[in-house]
Amino acid sequence: MENIKSIIKHNMRQYAMLVALLAIMLFFQITSGGILLKPINVQRIIMQNSYVLILAVGMLICILTGGNIDLSVGSVVAFVSATSALFSVVLGLPVGVSIILSLLCGVLAGMWQGFWIAYVNIPSFIVTLAGMLVFRGINNLILNGQTIALPDAYITIASGTLPDFFGGTNLHLTTLFIGIAASLLYLVVKRLDRKNKIKNNFHVPSYRAHLIEVISIFLVINVFMFWLALAEGLPYIVVILIALISIYTFITKKTVVGRHIYAMGGNAKTAALSGVKTKKILFGAYVNMGLMAAVAGIVFAGRLNSSSPVAGVGFELDAIAACFIGGASATGGVGTIIGAIIGGLIMGILNNGMSIMGINIFWQSIVKGLVLLLAVAFDVYSKSKSKK
Repeated sequence: MENIKSIIKHNMRQYAMLVALLAIMLFFQITSGGILLKPINVQRIIMQNSYVLILAVGMLICILTGGNIDLSVGSVVAFVSATSALFSVVLGLPVGVSIILSLLCGVLAGMWQGFWIAYVNIPSFIVTLAGMLVFRGINNLILNGQTIALPDAYITIASGTLPDFFGGTNLHLTTLFIGIAASLLYLVVKRLDRKNKIKNNFHVPSYRAHLIEVISIFLVINVFMFWLALAEGLPYIVVILIALISIYTFITKKTVVGRHIYAMGGNAKTAALSGVKTKKILFGAYVNMGLMAAVAGIVFAGRLNSSSPVAGVGFELDAIAACFIGGASATGGVGTIIGAIIGGLIMGILNNGMSIMGINIFWQSIVKGLVLLLAVAFDVYSKSKSKK
């Protein structure tokens, strides 16, 4: 029991946001008359907020390096969606080639900004503010103020679902099978990870705490997949999100690069003296942010079925809010990928729940702003308590 309390204490911010997410879900489930958690609405929430979750993954890496943010991601999303139209519609290139070239454009945008931030030492706020204007301008130059329809493949990526290979009727059996397989794989990975830590004399939670964690995650995975199976099945975008979450969780928790990112966020000077190549880490964080913005741009273009001059407006604020609400520290060095996803889901469910209830969009904006403020205030309060 003491071990469980210790785990909760050291992860208080993340667990608090998880409890907040569950409380918000319960509130809107009751006030919406059960509409919020209907399978089709759960699927819709994921699809509608997929681009924010993707951006939050990239934004968290930037924030971890020392509280750095990227104000240009919304404009890069628009820029990449415009290049998608340029390559696939105007130039007539195959969709696969167009997507690869558009992703490279996002990477180049990240490299451009990363160079000025990491090697010229211009504050990230200034560089990305300039980037917001530059990439929005390039987007408008490419589209010339017009909205261009994209090929159906983009729609499939953003809104399509996996076919049911088992021929289910009212239940998407392939989704159920994937859920069971994924949850069993999770159990095996957690078991091997625990054994490896014990073998190398690392501290591990008690067996009871470990059991509670793995059973909880096992149930969450299968209930989530069952809910999707009751709707139209597993969307392709969920597969992309799961892949990104898994890859970046592994990078941040299990690799040298991940440890260097956290070390730099904790104290950049100490990290540099310890051999961490802080400039390369910072440069890489913004290159990665460009890539994530490019992926989000392709997904959002698929959601709209077009490239638009006004795409991506305000996306940077949603991504930053998702990270801070999910437990990232404003000074860097603290935060997790899962936490950023939880923060993004809180924002998405607030949007969806208030829309179902018919709450005025201006009041929605006020509520989201207050939630962000309270989340950061909680972070400041937690730090002040830990210093006493």
